[in-house]
Amino acid sequence: MIDTIIFDFGDVFINLDKQAPIDKMKNLGLAQWNENLDELNVQFEKGFIDQETFLKGLQQYMPTASLDEIQKAWNSVLLDFPLYRLEFLQLLSKKYRLFLLSNTDAIHIAEFEKRFGISFYSDFYHCFEKVYFSFEMGMRKPDTQIYSTVINNHELIPKHTLFVDDKKENTEAALAVGLQVWHLQVGQEDVIQLFDNK
Repeated sequence: MIDTIIFDFGDVFINLDKQAPIDKMKNLGLAQWNENLDELNVQFEKGFIDQETFLKGLQQYMPTASLDEIQKAWNSVLLDFPLYRLEFLQLLSKKYRLFLLSNTDAIHIAEFEKRFGISFYSDFYHCFEKVYFSFEMGMRKPDTQIYSTVINNHELIPKHTLFVDDKKENTEAALAVGLQVWHLQVGQEDVIQLFDNK
């Protein structure tokens, strides 16, 4: 019996174009995304470095691009957030304990809030008992510690808790700590189909 649901954010509620930032940064002079940039991104998503340090770290690979241009390229990952998903979430929040657990950074959250406005994002956040962003927690999925933190903070029972994420490594880590999981297939499934075959 599921009584709690922990949701990912990107490609579960807000649609993403994960290739767009790389394409746009290549237009700004980036030769190739690499392991150093992966690590820089992880540091930023964990909140270990600030926005300026992150953008300047990217700029080393695009020396002729301005920080503003790089930030716009970085934010191109964010697409639309269909209203029907918010309405579905609002209905769910009347029946279940809901949590948001997202690997994200300060730039993307600021852009989301600016683009969609206070009324929309407040309605969205209000659906959750608590919103967890990796950059505020100092940890990120698929580190098992991040799941344990949410479970322990709210005294959740893992076998009664469903975790929804579009990345297999994240759902596998959640399984390892005893959570029920739905690995959502982006482009084939939608979060509103949550109970269609569960």
